[in-house]
Amino acid sequence: MSSFVTSDGCRINFEIIGSGPSLLFFNGSGASIALSRPLIDIFARSFTVLVHDQRGLGESDVPDGPYSMARYASDGWELLRHVGWNECLVFGISFGGMVAQEFACTHPRAVRRLVLACTSPGGGGGSSYPLETLVDLPAEERGRLMMTIVDSRFDDEWFESHPQDRVFVAPRAELTGSAAIGYRRQLDARRHHDVWDRLALVDSPTLVASGTHDGIAAPANGRAIASRIPRSEFREYVGGHMFMFQDSRALPDMMEFLSTKENS
Repeated sequence: MSSFVTSDGCRINFEIIGSGPSLLFFNGSGASIALSRPLIDIFARSFTVLVHDQRGLGESDVPDGPYSMARYASDGWELLRHVGWNECLVFGISFGGMVAQEFACTHPRAVRRLVLACTSPGGGGGSSYPLETLVDLPAEERGRLMMTIVDSRFDDEWFESHPQDRVFVAPRAELTGSAAIGYRRQLDARRHHDVWDRLALVDSPTLVASGTHDGIAAPANGRAIASRIPRSEFREYVGGHMFMFQDSRALPDMMEFLSTKENS
């Protein structure tokens, strides 16, 4: 069941689902709770998942911009305070991984363990693909480009022998109205993401995971994150930006890492 919390005047839609250790879940670019439901439900089998529609998306308000990565992280912090969690596990995917990095740098004591999936640190550690350059392209051209950056192996020949992978490039419904405005403001905040010089502030055990063929957040960017966080490890999986659904090892590894009780 959805609930709302107000953060800096913005009404944020959130849900708490599942049972087990407390887990704060940060969604990717343009993703709402509804869109990410399959992945959220997987985590909810083992964790009490706190997830929200980030400002500008889903059922949350679309306040005036500009938005910032610090503001997105503050929304997560206000949400944590609202539900009474002093600390929790944190999972962030893609854009959500950027927010999770900002959150963990700003509130390191609130994070017990951290998983960062298919994401980038910005700055000297490397940035993710500039998705803001795609939004005004014709739909067909945008679709072709997205196919190659989601997974660098994807082309017509690949899909002939791997038809199941077409699901990863299936076109989404075009965002319109306030949703389109919120998405553009999110991409603008994403464009300025840079925690490279602050990653050493992250004090929690951290797993950084990347897909070998990811053209949005290259594995080199994941390795760079792990090189700066003191208690971290990097793992590379076979797949692209959606490697969690392509490599059967990935999700079990993440769940096991988050479930590890010793703080080491």
